[in-house]
Amino acid sequence: MLKGKKNKTKTNNNVTPFIPEGDFYYTKGVEAFKKRKFDIAIKWIQKAIEAQPSTPLYKCQLSVVYTEIGAYHQANQLLTEVLQTGEYVDCYYLAANNYAHLGLLQDAKKYAQMYLDKKPEGDFSNDAAQLLDFIKMEDEEEENFALEDEDELIILQETAFHHMENEEWETAIPVIEEIMEHFPEQKLAVHDYAQALFYTGKKEEAMHIEEDMLEEEPNNLHSHLNLALFYYETEDPAYEKHIQIINNIYPMLEEQKLRIAEVFARTANYTLAYERYQNVSLEQAKRRASYYKWFSVTAYKTGNPSKALRLWEEGLKRHPKLSEEEGPWALKK
Repeated sequence: MLKGKKNKTKTNNNVTPFIPEGDFYYTKGVEAFKKRKFDIAIKWIQKAIEAQPSTPLYKCQLSVVYTEIGAYHQANQLLTEVLQTGEYVDCYYLAANNYAHLGLLQDAKKYAQMYLDKKPEGDFSNDAAQLLDFIKMEDEEEENFALEDEDELIILQETAFHHMENEEWETAIPVIEEIMEHFPEQKLAVHDYAQALFYTGKKEEAMHIEEDMLEEEPNNLHSHLNLALFYYETEDPAYEKHIQIINNIYPMLEEQKLRIAEVFARTANYTLAYERYQNVSLEQAKRRASYYKWFSVTAYKTGNPSKALRLWEEGLKRHPKLSEEEGPWALKK
C-alpha cells in the first residue's frame, strides 16, 4: 500500500501525524471494489480525486465502479473529463463499453475503433475487437432485415402498443406472442409479455421471466424497470434496489426516457419522475395516454396543480378514453 507523506512539523508531544493522500484513498477504494463493496469504493475513490484531482487514473477507476453498478451515464461523464485534460487512451475503450450497454452502438463503435487506432496492442485490444465484431454483426442483421417482415413487425408492434396503452392485457398477449415467435430478435417483446402476464394475474410467472433475464444480463434496463414496478405493486421492498439502479441511468432513446419517468411515477417517486418527464420529447410522448396520466399525477404530487390540470386537459383532448378515469387528484398513493 502506498503511504501518505508525513508532516515535517512536530507536535508538542513529538508525535508525527499521518496525513493520507490520494494514493492511500485510491488503494482503499480498489480494495473495497474487489470485495464488491461498491458504495464504499465510490466514497474512497472520490476522496482520492479530491486530494489529487489531476490524476486521471482515479477518475478512470471510479468510472469502472459506476459501470459495474449500471451508472453508465455517470461513468462516461468522468471519462469525458479525463479526455478533456489529456489523452488517457484506456478511456476510449471504457467509454465504448458504456455506450454499448446503453444501446448506442454507433458511439460504441467509434470509441472502440479510436482505442485500437491509438493502442493496437493495449490491454483492452481483444475486448475492443470483439465489441467491434459484435456491432458489425448487429449492423449486418439490420441491413438484411426483409422489408416485408419489417412491415409485418410494425403492424404487430402498433397493435400490441394500442392494446397495452388501453390496458387490454388479455387481447395484447396473443399479439405479443406472435412477435416473440416470428421475430425472436425483438427482445423488448419479452418485457411487454411479462407486463401483460402480470396484469392478467400471472404475477409470479411475470416476475420469474424478468428475474431470469436479469440473471443472464444484469444490466438489462427493461428488466429493472419491470421488476421495480412488479415488486412495488406486490408491496415487496426489493423494488427500491431497482429504483436506485434505474436512477443512475440516463438513456438517449426517447422511449426509454419515457418508460423510466413512468416507472418512477407509478412507484411514487414523484420528484425523480418530474425531473425525467422534463427531458422527454413531447413529439414522442403525445401519442401515449399514459404520458398525460402519469405526468399530470407527478405534477400534482410535486406541488404543481395548475400544470397537472393543463396536462390532464390536453390528455383528454388527445385521448378521450382518459375521461373514464378520475384525474391526478384522485390517486391515493
